[in-house]
This record gives sequence, C-alpha cells and structure tokens, in this order.
Amino acid sequence: MAVSLRKARTIIRKTLEKGREMDFKPLSVVVLDAGGHVQAFEREDGASPGRFGIAHGKAYGSLMLGIPGSAQMARAEAQAYFLAAVNGVFGGSVVPVPGGILLRDKKGAVIGAVGVTGDTSDNDVIAGLAGIEAAGLIAEA
Repeated sequence: MAVSLRKARTIIRKTLEKGREMDFKPLSVVVLDAGGHVQAFEREDGASPGRFGIAHGKAYGSLMLGIPGSAQMARAEAQAYFLAAVNGVFGGSVVPVPGGILLRDKKGAVIGAVGVTGDTSDNDVIAGLAGIEAAGLIAEA
C-alpha cells in the first residue's frame, strides 16, 4: 500500500483543522511516501517560509531511521554523536524532534511519514495524529 494523494491531502487538511480547533500557531505539514518523496505539502498563512525544511526534516528522519521524532530526540539526548553522524549521512536534513510521525498500513508496514511544524513539537504531534487517524492510517509518533 502506498500513501495516495487523496490520503495525503486528507492528512494535511485534518491536521490543519485540528491545529485551528486547538488555537495552535500556523502549521505546515508534509507527507512523504515510503521512498522519502514528497506526496503533498501545505503551509498555512502566517507560517514562516522555512517551515517546509523543518517539516520535511522531521518526516524524513522518521522514515530513514524507521523511528518517530520522539524516539530520535531520545536517541539524540543519549547518543548525540549518533544523530550527528546520521545528519552527516543525510546531508543535515534530519530534524530529530517530535512532529515526525511514521505512517503504517493496517499490516504494520511503513508506507510513509508525516512532518508537522509550527507550534510546540508536542502540539505538532497532536495535530498530526488527528490527520492520520482521519485518513484511516496508523501513526507511530
């Protein structure tokens, strides 16, 4: 199973709706397929222009390491040298904090990742989980 454009758009729409419902700062959301390619991205009005890179880095790191942003952050705190090396391998494109969420199908296979940024990392996760649930996919945050 792949992340269809339709599902990616649902994830983004529902993530942004959850952010507005909870009065979060303007969010940016990217959905990557299993190969790390951008399937869809949106940046809300008022979000800073650099948010694509942050959202992408959160999702990309989750996908490439096979662990969500929260686990990456814990690893960075315990073994900073490892995440520094990983970021070297991936050209500095990994953002190891919550808001990077793995997407799994109903069988548990990783089919992509979502990166959410704009508010606190924990709030980014809350919004992203709502979007993923609305799309009928399984999240690992």
